[in-house]
Amino acid sequence: MSDLLSIGASGVRAYQTALSTVSENIANTGTAGYTRRTTTLGEVASIGGGIAARTSSNGSGVVVVGIGRSANAYRSQAVRSAGTDLAKTETSIAWMSRIETSLGDNKLGDRLTSFFGAAQTLSADPTSIPARAAMLESAGSAAAAFATTGKALDTATAELDATTSQAVDSLNSLGTALAKINDGIARSQPGSSSAAQLADQRDQVLDQMSTLTDVSTSFDGLGRATVRLGGAAGPAFVVGSDSGQAAYARNDEGAVQFTVTQGGATSTLSPSGGALAGFADGAQRLVAARDGLNAIAKDFTAQVNAVQAQGRDLDGKAGAALFVTGDTPTDISVALTDPRGIAAAGANGSMRDASNLAALQTVRSSGGFETRTVNLIAGNAAALQQRTTVADAQSAIRDGAVSALASASGVDLDSEAVDLLRFQQAYQASSRVIQTARDTFQSILEIR
Repeated sequence: MSDLLSIGASGVRAYQTALSTVSENIANTGTAGYTRRTTTLGEVASIGGGIAARTSSNGSGVVVVGIGRSANAYRSQAVRSAGTDLAKTETSIAWMSRIETSLGDNKLGDRLTSFFGAAQTLSADPTSIPARAAMLESAGSAAAAFATTGKALDTATAELDATTSQAVDSLNSLGTALAKINDGIARSQPGSSSAAQLADQRDQVLDQMSTLTDVSTSFDGLGRATVRLGGAAGPAFVVGSDSGQAAYARNDEGAVQFTVTQGGATSTLSPSGGALAGFADGAQRLVAARDGLNAIAKDFTAQVNAVQAQGRDLDGKAGAALFVTGDTPTDISVALTDPRGIAAAGANGSMRDASNLAALQTVRSSGGFETRTVNLIAGNAAALQQRTTVADAQSAIRDGAVSALASASGVDLDSEAVDLLRFQQAYQASSRVIQTARDTFQSILEIR
């Protein structure tokens, strides 16, 4: 009789756990990072006066062997890989868009065209003070456009540094969290609900890491993750309960460097994916845009001042420099304050001579300042459009990987409803066994 009670009691306990697992699955339908749980049941046999789970039975009851996760390592890795590629491209797009805004918002090309147009207008009447004033004003507008554009690129570079440092800090925080999770996994009972929950947390952290940089992961028998950054050959970042520290630096030439310090040793990190790789790409493009703008500004001021120096102003004096440059080539301001100082005439020309303004138009053509400015903006725009197309494709790939993972590891309410009904019936049957045993035992007692 006691065996019958034990069988019923084991069933009640086991199926209660199974029902709790199903309820947890249903409650977490659609929860990001949640992996469907399954309850593994085994049959019980009496061995030496005790009980133990076994695969064959003589009908001695049921016991919970463990709580499993419907995880799929290959599909999880596919999601991380796709996320890494997409994060790099999206980050690059963000900074290329910032470059486009910095180069285009101040209408530098239009200001240069206005300056040379004002000079051409002045050439029709070199003695006109209003035309000279208009040319001087357009020179100030061109100088301001150079300065503002340069400052916009400098601001973008400073913000990229700050954003990259924040991303590295986030990576370090994730590494610390993963090390703690690894420690928790080592302390938890394999096959327990807490072990499954820790494994979910581990995978979520790995997913977040993969958006920051490409990660290579391996797992020991307990499920603890070892992580290398920058691919399988990259530096170790998390090993067991120990986490390294990543760092970011950029030299005066704009070159970006990432490092990882783990176990007292510092190694160079060369990310090929994730936001860090996107930041590195953005930094290179900002440097290239700044260098291109500096070259245009330097040539513009030097060649315009050279033309000004070879001519004569309205008072017959040698032309003074029209522009002056500050700490950077784009830090330009207008040196002349008197419109009469514009050297419209040639060295031996009269007051109505405009040959030096014609020389300015020649410099306009040979220097190609407007064309170079347009090409600088257009080159970035073309690259931005290409990256956007790539991002659309990568987004579709990632969505497909997420969908495939969800079909393998996610919660299906129809399946859970079937399991819920099945385990409810089993629970009720076990309760009925207990009740039958009690009724039988009571009947025996009454006979006595």
